[in-house]
Amino acid sequence: MLLLLFKRFFGKTASPKSANTEQNKTPEVIVAQIRQGDDSLREQFISDYRPYIAKVTSRFCKRYVDPSRDDEFSIALMAFNEAINQFSTESGRSFLGFAETVMRRRLIDFVRKEQRHTQSLPYSSFELQDEDEQTYNPIETKQALQAYELKLASDERKMEIHEYSKELESFGISFMELVDSSPKHADSRLMLLGIASTLAGETHLFEHLRASGKLPIKELTELCGVSRKTVERNRKYIIAVSFLLQGSYPYLYDYLNISEQERDLSEGAGR
Repeated sequence: MLLLLFKRFFGKTASPKSANTEQNKTPEVIVAQIRQGDDSLREQFISDYRPYIAKVTSRFCKRYVDPSRDDEFSIALMAFNEAINQFSTESGRSFLGFAETVMRRRLIDFVRKEQRHTQSLPYSSFELQDEDEQTYNPIETKQALQAYELKLASDERKMEIHEYSKELESFGISFMELVDSSPKHADSRLMLLGIASTLAGETHLFEHLRASGKLPIKELTELCGVSRKTVERNRKYIIAVSFLLQGSYPYLYDYLNISEQERDLSEGAGR
């Protein structure tokens, strides 16, 4: 199925006629129709949202991603299709918010897998010649690449912390304070992740938070089935994690002790 998607969507642009036909339908309505077995609508829907997928991928990678060449776009394309299969129309969440979360998670998994693969490649003790007949040592080349990747990861981690800290400043939250106040018990952390996931997925609630600086407590208590006291007491953590889920911060999950399994479970809790 995925191979078929790639063949049909790589280099394919949206049909103006079909776009006009579906223009009055929300993504949620279209996904519901697709889930009823309309495969041709699935193909057109994914094709129409290729620019959106490329935008999310480029934002995650912090560089322009070429849909025709970059593996990251392929990963995001598969994740968008996966989101169609997993989205619940009864969740109250927007499909695009949910899809972006799935794409970010799959891209994070891809980056981590690539890093592990690179570190496991065997060294060779033989000198080789390139196409220009220049001699090089693959061990030295590998070591240089590893050193570069470590520095790049360090720089990106610092940039993430800086950008994330700036987002939290307007809410009176410091990054170090957030690390120290992170829930120690897995059950508590999972519950708060579910609340934050709901906030991040509900576009109108998240935009209200960003614009007013106020947490939509009443709406969150109703959507998540938790007490007002729980939301108020954990205000800073919920706000901070919602911004983490909305942004592209692959390195920061570890700082907050959020595992991949907990992120997957929180997605279900937020629905």
